[in-house]
Amino acid sequence: MFWTLIKILLFVAIVLGLAYGAGQVMDSDQTVGLRIFDMEFVLGPIQAIIGLVLALVALWVILKLIGLVIAVLRFMTGDETAIRRFFMRNREKRGLDALLSALIAQAEGDGKTAIAKAEKAHKLLNRPVMTNLLVAQAAEMKGNRELAEDRYKALLSDNRSRFVAVQGLIRAKLDQGDKEKARALATKALDMQPAHEATQNTLLSLQTELEDWSGARKTLLNKKSSGHLPRDVWRRRDAVLALQESDRLAATGELDRAREAAIEANRLSPDLVAAAVAAAQALVAQGKGSYAAKVIKKAWKVQPHPELAAAYAAIEKDETPLKRQARFQKLLRIQPEADESKLLGAELLIAVEDFPAARRALGDLYERKPTVRALTIMAAIERGEGADDSVVRGWLARALTAPRGPQWVCAKCQHVHTSWEAICDNCGAFDTLEWRDPPDSTGPSATQTELLPLIVGSLSKPADPEVVDAADTTVETAPTPSESVAENEKKLS
Repeated sequence: MFWTLIKILLFVAIVLGLAYGAGQVMDSDQTVGLRIFDMEFVLGPIQAIIGLVLALVALWVILKLIGLVIAVLRFMTGDETAIRRFFMRNREKRGLDALLSALIAQAEGDGKTAIAKAEKAHKLLNRPVMTNLLVAQAAEMKGNRELAEDRYKALLSDNRSRFVAVQGLIRAKLDQGDKEKARALATKALDMQPAHEATQNTLLSLQTELEDWSGARKTLLNKKSSGHLPRDVWRRRDAVLALQESDRLAATGELDRAREAAIEANRLSPDLVAAAVAAAQALVAQGKGSYAAKVIKKAWKVQPHPELAAAYAAIEKDETPLKRQARFQKLLRIQPEADESKLLGAELLIAVEDFPAARRALGDLYERKPTVRALTIMAAIERGEGADDSVVRGWLARALTAPRGPQWVCAKCQHVHTSWEAICDNCGAFDTLEWRDPPDSTGPSATQTELLPLIVGSLSKPADPEVVDAADTTVETAPTPSESVAENEKKLS
């Protein structure tokens, strides 16, 4: 604001100064004498000024004529472009000025001005690669997809700009939702520059989204060969892609190739739970149960998981509960202190009806980490040991509001999945699922299930004979909700 005011005042001062000077010149009686050969001219002040301006214009015309004569002489001596350069010099200057204005407008985010100036530069300059690229980028910034795509196509004819043109067309196709065409263009772009990381990432994302697992594996190998991916990360992601390829082959009926892909996925990443399960199933189908057991044990050593336990159980489908409990001891001894080992051991002992041993196997897990599964196991143990129904219902009531325990959670968006997937259903991220506790979302439920201990009874047999079974009615001496919950927690401890 202050600088604008200064400029206005300066402009007014200049105008006043010129007006004052013109008035002084007109009021003066002085003249200017001009002698040309034998002719003598006497000019007044205004005439002298007009004469000076005409002399300057004449000088400029003379200089231009001299330049034209020099250009003609150069043309006559063999320089065929001399005359064209003479007439194009001013045109090129205006084109460069327009190009500079377009660049500035694009940097400022003014897409409309950038397109207009770039189009002007395109008309004035004989630089189609430079001007077409600038127009395409400005149109892309403004959202004019048709103009941007048209100019990018014009850039395909020049080897210098073909790669950047394909990059622009990929973005245009993605904006239009044509992912198949975008994938084909990204494949061509990667053939031009195999080590271009951004193109590798774009192509890999499109291939995984379109379930082109074999193509994604080639792109991933290219990333590793280019030095853009560590070897351990490549092995893990390649295992995930091999596992997805196994599922695709199985869906099309190519079972032998599907089993080979599952075994390869486990070889690449032995700690990947889904790959270990798939490899174990493939080995069992091939009659190699002992190899399947080794695969499960190796993965269990890294991370005990219920899906691994289910796959281990499927190795011997027709065994009795007692034989199964004995066979599983080899697996449980690998990670005896893991929560999953304690839960699994307790479940196996419940199956053989050894309830005291199941209680010992579970330990204090129901207190230290009271999940739905741990509390349900405690309810089964109490039932097996002949506890009162109110005690069993008390454990089940606690299980209703207890956390579910570890689940497949996306590390990017925290979305919970019922089973492992290579691509998150919520955010589309690749290989981001982790087996862990989901984010805490505890709090009062809409159905007030926190009052269930009052409804179904306490966790130990009621001492008061006036308290009757909740299935019948509620007595007049029933405790308040807070007293019931506090009493249940006291008895549990």
